[in-house]
Amino acid sequence: MTTPTVRRNINQSSQSQKPEKVNSLPLGTRRLAAWAVEITLVVSSGLVPFGMGVYANSRSDLNRVPLNPVLVVTERAITRPLALPVSYGINNVASPTNFLWTIALLAPITLSGWQLYLLGTTGSTLPKYWFGVRVVNEEGQTPGLGVVVVREGLRWTAPVSIAYILWRYSFAFPNLGLFTFLAVLLVLGEGMGWPSQKRRRSFHDQLARTYTIDARDINRWVKTPPENTSEQLPLENAQEVNTSTQQPSSTNIIRRSPNFTLFVVGLTSMIAVLSTLVGTQIYIQNQESLRKTEQINSQKFLELVKELNPGSGVTNEERQRAILALGGMNDTQSTKFIVDLLVKETDPSTIDSIQQALANIGPKAIPELKRMNLFLAGEVESVSTFRNIRQQQLSLNQQAINKILSVYTGKIKDIDLSNAQLGSKSSEENSLFKLVLDNTDLSGVVFKSANLNQASLKASRFRSAGEDGRWDTYDDAIADLSKIQMKQANLTEANLSRVLMNRSDLSRSILNKANMSHARLVGTNLSSTQLIGSDLQKTILEDAILTGADISDAKLMEADLYAANLGRVSAIGTQMSHANLTNTDWQGADLSEAYLDNANLTNANFSAARLLGAVLRSTNMKNANLRNADLSRADLRGANLEGADFQGTILFPGKQDPRDQFVQTSDLGSQAAIVQGVDFSQAKNLDPQQLAFICTKGGIHSRCP
Repeated sequence: MTTPTVRRNINQSSQSQKPEKVNSLPLGTRRLAAWAVEITLVVSSGLVPFGMGVYANSRSDLNRVPLNPVLVVTERAITRPLALPVSYGINNVASPTNFLWTIALLAPITLSGWQLYLLGTTGSTLPKYWFGVRVVNEEGQTPGLGVVVVREGLRWTAPVSIAYILWRYSFAFPNLGLFTFLAVLLVLGEGMGWPSQKRRRSFHDQLARTYTIDARDINRWVKTPPENTSEQLPLENAQEVNTSTQQPSSTNIIRRSPNFTLFVVGLTSMIAVLSTLVGTQIYIQNQESLRKTEQINSQKFLELVKELNPGSGVTNEERQRAILALGGMNDTQSTKFIVDLLVKETDPSTIDSIQQALANIGPKAIPELKRMNLFLAGEVESVSTFRNIRQQQLSLNQQAINKILSVYTGKIKDIDLSNAQLGSKSSEENSLFKLVLDNTDLSGVVFKSANLNQASLKASRFRSAGEDGRWDTYDDAIADLSKIQMKQANLTEANLSRVLMNRSDLSRSILNKANMSHARLVGTNLSSTQLIGSDLQKTILEDAILTGADISDAKLMEADLYAANLGRVSAIGTQMSHANLTNTDWQGADLSEAYLDNANLTNANFSAARLLGAVLRSTNMKNANLRNADLSRADLRGANLEGADFQGTILFPGKQDPRDQFVQTSDLGSQAAIVQGVDFSQAKNLDPQQLAFICTKGGIHSRCP
């Protein structure tokens, strides 16, 4: 293809020139400014509705709906390549949030498509039009949508891909700021082109055969000269391109060198044929080797099974050696046979050999053990005649699973034990087996809907850093404990960070000093559970049941306990700063010395609760129920008390009767609530004594003198 020549229109001088201040800038500066505005528009179209959605989601008075599945899938698709923490989806968001976040996803895509359409059909996006920049092809025409898609694809794909590879395998991974810096730097560098060029031209323009020009020079770019044009200008005059040479196309090369072309085609065909033949031969040989191995294993399996038959006449030692040999085969049929044999055998020494054989097989035996586990559990539930026998067989099966999980700690990622029965059915039942996996790495194991009642899992880890060795990245191995039965389990100092435990039952369990930060416990039963000193920062506990639980000294900063039931909870010294406690029920709870500053306590029920010395600074207590609550020494400065019910609330200790008290408080003022500057004007059911105290201590109310 020859590089076209262009001709100057003599009549161009007749066009009125309207000098604009922006067009007086150099073309390179205007191109950069137009690009920056384009990016800003696209990013803003997503950030604005996203921010509005975040604000709407913080409102407690809006209805909650499930998060759009498209948003969940998109979130996971983005977090994986960018090494962000894998979020398992926000279960419920405000209804406007769902709509706004969907707009935040679609708006940038729509705006980008619209800009591509304008660029392809007119040669300019709106920012390029504002800055007097235009894109044309070699003939001076608008490039067309197809060329623009290729041009913009090259412009972004190559630099961002190179930046991602450099970032992914650098020492700074997963620092997202470095990746952003590298991507912007390479995109800008690609747009500048080679420094050695007299007039730089971006790589994407060179590859797409387009030119970015000053829109005022568009009249120079015409496909055919007008009749009254007598002067011819080369394309170099517009963009410093030499038009005297012709660029050979692939068609010209084929025409000029037919022999060379024939040689290349023949060589390519020969290589393809040879590769196919070699690949086919290797596949056939592999399949043949696999069939021979299966035949040898089948023959060996049959020979060993004969030795295990009751009428074979072999000794117990020989039977045990045969069982261990079956375990060493690591074959599907031998594994199934050993699992079935475990529930049939009665000799203790032989049972030990069977369990040892299963341990030698390792995690590959788990699927078969799970199959037998579910069968025996069903038999125990439905059959009453042989229930004790089935219970003993189930106990042997559980012991084998327990042994494999403990021996192969840290090597059992993605093992599926969902619905498995590894605990007693009820707390009153005397089970023959108790799961003991203390200080065990159970990261990535799927325990969904499993029964782990009364299990001992002290200091066990349900989450690990994954292959990259870095925490909070997409490949973190995280166990699934949703809908699990874990009553009376001991999880002291266990690592349950980011673990999914929705709708689980952990009642009366011990979780002291456990790490449960960022975990999901929506609707989880934690009644009478011990959580003393546990880390529950940013944990989701929506609709959770914590009745009678002990969360003293626990860290619940920024946790979400929307509509949670915390009746009679012991929360002495608990840190709940910035937590979402909307619609929570704290009836009869003890929150003495608790930190609730900046928390959202809208519609919370603190009836008869103890809040002695609690820090309630800047809390939102709108419409909170504080009836008969004890707020002695509580710090209420900056709190929003609109609609709060203070009927019977204790703001200061009553006078002591010397006849009933051995020790009298010398300074009752130091025991009173701190209300200086607090606005009680819209609080409800304040009695005369409370009003007198508020006015005396610097509180604000319309009835204060």
